[in-house]
Amino acid sequence: MSFEKISTVDEITVLENGIILYRINNIIKENDVEIAQNYVRNSLSPDSDLTDIPANVVTIANVVWTPEVIVAYKANIQEKLSQTTLTAG
Repeated sequence: MSFEKISTVDEITVLENGIILYRINNIIKENDVEIAQNYVRNSLSPDSDLTDIPANVVTIANVVWTPEVIVAYKANIQEKLSQTTLTAG
């Protein structure tokens, strides 16, 4: 009896603000017959560390996350934090 786990990124979406959403499809096989499957969804913001991220996701991040996108994303987050602080105070 042999078991095999196959994990592939089967969906990648880039949002307007540079956030990347991706889905990993995990399949467990026993003697080449699929016995289980599940999905794991992840997201990455333009300032995320790409260590241990699947290679095809990193490739897209390196294209999409230009310096301008990263600056705009951080500015947007900072603006939202400022608005939250002003509203809470």
